[in-house]
Amino acid sequence: MTAQTIDVQACSGRILSSPIFRPGGKKLLAKGHVLRDEDIRVLQSEGMDQIWVTTLDDDEVSEDAAVCGIAGEMACGCYEIQMAPGGRANLVATENCCVLVDDELLRQMNCTSGVVIATTLNFSFAFAGQRIATIKSAPFAVAKSDYDGSLGMLLERGPILQARPTRGGSVAVLYCDPINGDRARTLFESVVRQKLDRFGARIHSSLAVLENEEHVARAIQQLLRTNPAAILIASTTAPAGPNDVVGRAMTNVQCQIERFLAPVEPGNLLLMGYKNDVPVLSAPGCFRSLKPNVIDLLLPPLTARYRVSTWEVACLGHGGLLG
Repeated sequence: MTAQTIDVQACSGRILSSPIFRPGGKKLLAKGHVLRDEDIRVLQSEGMDQIWVTTLDDDEVSEDAAVCGIAGEMACGCYEIQMAPGGRANLVATENCCVLVDDELLRQMNCTSGVVIATTLNFSFAFAGQRIATIKSAPFAVAKSDYDGSLGMLLERGPILQARPTRGGSVAVLYCDPINGDRARTLFESVVRQKLDRFGARIHSSLAVLENEEHVARAIQQLLRTNPAAILIASTTAPAGPNDVVGRAMTNVQCQIERFLAPVEPGNLLLMGYKNDVPVLSAPGCFRSLKPNVIDLLLPPLTARYRVSTWEVACLGHGGLLG
């Protein structure tokens, strides 16, 4: 990479080494801009004879080509690439989605020289039009060997990021209380609706039942027939685990218990199981307040119909202290 001063009329295809401003301070062209014939005419009309430009060597890839190539291979799902000045590319969600991030691959990519990537948090929810990642290059150029190595890593092990559409995933809610199921509905329904609104989700169906093993099991089966993205069990009690009423009811309808206890506060008494591909969650105390808790962390992937594993719940401990 070579920087030099040359005549404006001879700089087509060269890279601008520093920004150019009009009198008064308004930027005319940004640093890193690849000069075209129309740019040369504008510069000449501004009375400029010579400018600083950079010429790439044969073993280098321009910053825009590098970030565009990485952006095209690092993700999948509902996103588009928007180029920005200064060797930068932004990934923008094209519809409401859950962002899934391969943390290990992201770290390895960011250890290579030449290009770095920033993303939103794993399991985060993004509205359509929201930026979900940025790729930034070293100024002007990246060594072709570094670029090829990064691209090869993505092609072999990628993607780093998935923008998985939620498409207004509908959630079924089971309210239960040992004395009167409607009491649980009265206590929790407003909070549940507002939590779902945060993620563009809605209540597809709901039931309020007496909290005993038979009634809860029958209600879960009934809600499963509506094919929700997930079933939330909002209980007024704090079950002790899979052997309590809710856990036994889940087992009775042949839910596979995936996880009990989450390294998240509030929400450490999470009980999560799956009936076929439908997640069933009990999270004592998490429907009493709009403050963030384990439900807020898990709703985006679940409404995107992503199967959250026990290992992924365990990984929530880093940053799991929510309040």
